[in-house]
Amino acid sequence: MIHGKNRIGYELVGAESAAHNTVSSGGVTFYPAHSDALELAVKKASKAFNIYKNIDNQQKAAFLEAIADEILALGDELIKAAVEESSLPEGRITGERGRTVGQLKLFATLVKEGSWVDAVIDPAMPDRTPLPRADLRKMSVPVGPVAVFTASNFPLAFSTAGGDTASALAAGNPVIVKAHEAHLKTNELVGEAINKAAEKTGMPDGVFSYLIADSYELGTALVKHPAIKSVAFTGSQKGGMALYKAANERAEPIPVFAEMGSINPVVILPEKLANEKESLAKTLAASVTLGVGQFCTNPGLILAVEDDNLNEFCTKLGAEIEQIVPGTMLYSNVAKGYTAGREHALAQQGITVEGVSKEAASSELSGTPTVISVSGADFIANPELHHEVFGPFSLVVKCKDKAELNSVLASTKGQLTATIMCTESDLPEFKDTVEKAGSIAGRLIFNGVPTGVEVCHAMQHGGAFPASTDARFTSVGTDAIKRFVRPLCLQDCPQEFLPAELKDENPLGIWRKVNGGLTKDQI
Repeated sequence: MIHGKNRIGYELVGAESAAHNTVSSGGVTFYPAHSDALELAVKKASKAFNIYKNIDNQQKAAFLEAIADEILALGDELIKAAVEESSLPEGRITGERGRTVGQLKLFATLVKEGSWVDAVIDPAMPDRTPLPRADLRKMSVPVGPVAVFTASNFPLAFSTAGGDTASALAAGNPVIVKAHEAHLKTNELVGEAINKAAEKTGMPDGVFSYLIADSYELGTALVKHPAIKSVAFTGSQKGGMALYKAANERAEPIPVFAEMGSINPVVILPEKLANEKESLAKTLAASVTLGVGQFCTNPGLILAVEDDNLNEFCTKLGAEIEQIVPGTMLYSNVAKGYTAGREHALAQQGITVEGVSKEAASSELSGTPTVISVSGADFIANPELHHEVFGPFSLVVKCKDKAELNSVLASTKGQLTATIMCTESDLPEFKDTVEKAGSIAGRLIFNGVPTGVEVCHAMQHGGAFPASTDARFTSVGTDAIKRFVRPLCLQDCPQEFLPAELKDENPLGIWRKVNGGLTKDQI
């Protein structure tokens, strides 16, 4: 039974007074949090941090594993709620649940093993001349309560128990989630699963909370609260930059790790284009329209040097797009944004429509697949064509030569991904193009599509601004944990006060850098 209240640690907060505002979703009443609920959540999180940061790694891992188990225990109820609220198909949601559970278990494994803290030890050298060296030991420690803002396009994997929450909890930080307004039922089901897991594994009250909002003010107030020490966000550039600005206006500025979308250029090199026009058209049409184009890694830009092969490719790509039926988008705001962005792109000077779905949109929530093209010179001259159109849309840029191709790449600024479609024979001549693509992207892909982000140790899901606010970090994969820690160096600390990770005997058996070399040995 959905209760519609805010989860504040082990307490539910709903209507404090008759004047309390409510919002409705799917016929269920939800109670947006007031400032008093926010204060309670932050107070509990701050108190919980003092306990949770020192909890044994095995217990933290057990908590993460218990969250995964409780999510699975929700069964069909969760799947149905997420399908209803997102308009995504059941198969997609089922797969996303698997990814969510997998992320939690991956971080549990990381925490149990323990080497992720990057322990570094330079033992004392009292006899060194001309000056002795102090005993210096460094490791990563949690920062404090983390605010997580959930995504519209992944109601599970980038949401309440998604990668941001999982990595922040794994690092030893309490989490306060700002529930997405389009996923209030799904948020509640998952949030209650996290709460059950916290109770079962003996976590402190306040290690997890979620807040419902009916305006942007609550999110801004959460970011500005002095007890919040870090922020994770997945969404639009407008939303991410608003939070980034708020965080930097604080007396104590804090990091905002915002993943804000991308147009993910795909560069097709000449020999590849000449040999595989038809297969490339099919592959890219499928990637552009996958999930109604609602992926932050959607290939929104296709680049190549113009010749007869490129013109033939565009004809084939347009024909593929024409056969794809408009799909239902996530919710009304996303659909409206796509329609406005598509119409704005179509209104630009110099564009040619290469293909539009032959099927009429069935509702205002439909996203019509569309591919247009423009010359390299017109693209460079018109910044309005550089913006992400979030949906089943892509722009082909026809470049007059390699120099213009490189200039187009440079003009796109920071991206989550860049893709090179090539043969081995293409690469020597276009080495500088490949280097340029790598300089703007967090992930450089060869002969594949960007849609699809593997959750693993090597993944980098982040890029130079404006794709994200800090290109050094990822929001997917185990390195996501590094966003929510800081280095702490202990100088001449007595052994009994050292954390286990830094003790001479290495009781956890983790990898450490001692005197510049990696080892698991005792000192």
